[in-house]
Order: sequence, then C-alpha cells, then structure tokens
Amino acid sequence: MSSIKIRTKRRNGQTQIRTLITHPMENGRNKDKKKQLIPAHYIQQLWVEHNQVKVMSCNMAGSISKNPFFVFQLIGGNVGDKITITWEDNLGNTDTNDRIID
Repeated sequence: MSSIKIRTKRRNGQTQIRTLITHPMENGRNKDKKKQLIPAHYIQQLWVEHNQVKVMSCNMAGSISKNPFFVFQLIGGNVGDKITITWEDNLGNTDTNDRIID
C-alpha cells in the first residue's frame, strides 16, 4: 500500500491536486524518551507528473511536519488524465502513486 493519498477536483478549467503523505519527517534535532537524538528521516524531493510529464518538483528539508499535506493547482487537466506523485527521502526510500482525474 502506498504512503501517498491523492485526491483531484476539476473546477473552472483547473485541477486541484491534494496529497497526504504518511512519513515521519524527523529533522535530526529531536530527542526520544531516553534523551537520545532521533536520526534525521525526511522527504528531500517531491515530483508531480501530469500524463508522464513532470509539471512540478520541489526540494524539501527536515522542517516540514510529520505526514505532510500539500495542495497544488494544475492549469488544465482533463477527466481521464493521469497524475503521478513521487517522493524520495534522505535515506534513499521512495514511493509513488497514481490517480486518474475524475
């Protein structure tokens, strides 16, 4: 099961893309109950593709909250088009998920 949930909504010739990513997003400065530093573990890069064409990419750091929620506005997009969201974290883990615009 993917860590990425995607929802789309068409309105006024645009497509709103909402995504929720399940990820711990640890910045490496927090401590556990034993006062030991929790190792950094966060999403570094996020890509959004529309019909296999990259339309957005962003570089992130550890200061984003746990289980981040993002909203993007795509100009255009038609019913039946494919949206793909992919992330890669600082430990080399990746995940991807697709959604057909409805």
